[in-house]
Amino acid sequence: GSALPVTFLVNVTLNHQRQITGFYCGDVIEAHEAGCAVVKETAMVACPQRYPVVITTNSGYPLDQNLYQTVKGMCAATEIVEEGGLLIVAARCNDGFPEHGNFAKLLYQHDSAQAMLDTIYAPGFHMLDQWQVQKFAQVLLQAKVALFSELSAEQVAQAHIEPIEDLNEYIRRTVERLGPNVPIAVLPEGPMTIPYVQERIAVA
Repeated sequence: GSALPVTFLVNVTLNHQRQITGFYCGDVIEAHEAGCAVVKETAMVACPQRYPVVITTNSGYPLDQNLYQTVKGMCAATEIVEEGGLLIVAARCNDGFPEHGNFAKLLYQHDSAQAMLDTIYAPGFHMLDQWQVQKFAQVLLQAKVALFSELSAEQVAQAHIEPIEDLNEYIRRTVERLGPNVPIAVLPEGPMTIPYVQERIAVA
């Protein structure tokens, strides 16, 4: 059968306390663009370059309870990390991967990020949670990921990332290895901030 045309849109914006800060209603395109313009001013941050090291979170409780959700903070950081750079991620992950659903299963079944993508991109493949595995694999192909969390070192290794036992010490050793003048970007609110490289936006 035929679908009715979409004639009205309701979008909202939120602040870091999850409070609604605005409604954008009306024409599908115009209302969406109005909301995007506000978000660009309030949540997007222009960066002059990509960085060899980006430190991020998943914006704390309740968003950092598992690795599945923490991928969102990693994705925000990949917008400004150098190819082959380092993402240092701090997220509690007290709920594990989690073990329910297919996210952990897909991680366990593959020995590399590329292997995950090969499975997901195979014709006819479809599995619940594959989208988040795909985003995670794309992060891993762009940068090395090290995670400070409540997960065991073994669990973190199963996710193809490096466990961090002492966050301050890990950062200290990273600076020591790369030099005292290494530029480092920090996203304390994780995915609540949308960083972008200014030159790329200007060209677009």
